[in-house]
Amino acid sequence: MKNIHFPPAIKPLLSLLLVVFFANGCQKEFLDRKPLGQLTYENFFQTADQAVQATNAVYNQFRAWDCVGLPYIGCTDIISDDSDKGSTLNDGPTLLEIDNFTFDASNSNFAAIWRGYFRVIARANVAISEIPKVNMDAGLRDRLIGESKFLRAYSYLLLAQWFGPLPVITRPLDGEEYYTQVRQPLEAVYAQIESDLLDAVAVLPEKSQYSASELGRATKGAARGLLAKFYLVKKDFVKAEQYALEVINSNQYSLLTRYSDNFLPVGENGVESVFEIGAAALAASVVGPGATPYNMVQGVRGTPNLGWGFNRPSDNLVSSYENGDPRREATVIYVGEVLPDGSTIVQDNPEIIGERYNQKAWVPAHAGLQDNGPGNIRILRYSDVLLIAAEALNENDKPADAQKYLNQVRKRARGTNNFILPDVTVADKSLLRDRIYRERRAELAMEQQRWFDLLRWGRAASVMQAVGKTNFTTGKHELLPIPQPEIDLTEGGIVQNPMY
Repeated sequence: MKNIHFPPAIKPLLSLLLVVFFANGCQKEFLDRKPLGQLTYENFFQTADQAVQATNAVYNQFRAWDCVGLPYIGCTDIISDDSDKGSTLNDGPTLLEIDNFTFDASNSNFAAIWRGYFRVIARANVAISEIPKVNMDAGLRDRLIGESKFLRAYSYLLLAQWFGPLPVITRPLDGEEYYTQVRQPLEAVYAQIESDLLDAVAVLPEKSQYSASELGRATKGAARGLLAKFYLVKKDFVKAEQYALEVINSNQYSLLTRYSDNFLPVGENGVESVFEIGAAALAASVVGPGATPYNMVQGVRGTPNLGWGFNRPSDNLVSSYENGDPRREATVIYVGEVLPDGSTIVQDNPEIIGERYNQKAWVPAHAGLQDNGPGNIRILRYSDVLLIAAEALNENDKPADAQKYLNQVRKRARGTNNFILPDVTVADKSLLRDRIYRERRAELAMEQQRWFDLLRWGRAASVMQAVGKTNFTTGKHELLPIPQPEIDLTEGGIVQNPMY
């Protein structure tokens, strides 16, 4: 994580992977036994530094291709009405399948996100299991376990929204256990997420209690904010209101003056950041450990050659903004536009139809090659929490309070231009709900939120049909297919989702 000190021992720790994990889902990858004097699974958890390293290894997995590369982008933005596949016509056919809802269980992107986030869970399970055995400061021990539980809960929440019922794994597995996992009811998955997040809230510090060098670690506010979002998924609007207001009333966060600053280096771990995945482009001699592919896969393709050009903001998204909304300009890079750092003008790439790019993923020049992406990935912003509060309050028949938080977001967006984005004054529950939904799209576009919003609102089918994604089948495409290798490795123990 950017701004987190990784002790020298973290590199051998990561090379050992700490833990046996899902390779093709349930396949165990055994650790090599090392000679005496070298770190092994059996002798690693001895010191507080090693406990910290074990927790850092959980965070580190979030930088992996499977967690933040094209599979993640495909299953969040491209699948939705926010964006199209992008890039050149014949590039990324498996992403085109997702864009058009012509995929099946063999699509490699589904196997990647399943594998990637279950690896997070596996690493978290090792940390949660082994850190209590270390003789160390109790406060630090509890915090590290809380961080790991937060990261495990976040991973399970993503996987549950994508795939539905899941294997619930809360400890390191042994031997044939990898092949005997079965999907648990969604209620059991939700219970584990809720338990982990409540535990995290109880022990994690507030953001202000971390030193500057450790900003970016999970906080009490991040756990409360994720709980609020989790309760929206469950349609428990009373608890969603409670935890969103706890974040707001903590006075740990505020809105940045300029919306666009959220996505520039100046906004990383700033006052609006509730949780983000840290990244850093290190010197050429150590390229890799701190970086992600997130920026590269969405970067401008051509001149300047900054990336691959996937995840094109859709025509529907561009036309959805209210007149004059500056968030559109902060979200989309157009041909002929000067890049945010003023370095150059984006040149036309004739191989790309309808060329435009996700500006929120843009990063300035940095060390190393394209895949040495240094941009932090924003997972939860304070404006998102304000809109969660507005949504829950409206559902709880408190329209005046809902308007207050909705209009805070709109006020920041309009800045000093009082001729745009007027305050919302409608109090009718249904009409205010639609305004909150519209605001979420404008505020959070291209931030990998839209698909999950459509799912929990029950609007995925109608919206996909409206934007021409007519292959969407109600009762099927609300969930992704379980990757076929998972079914094969468990000899049918893990069963497929309906209609696949």
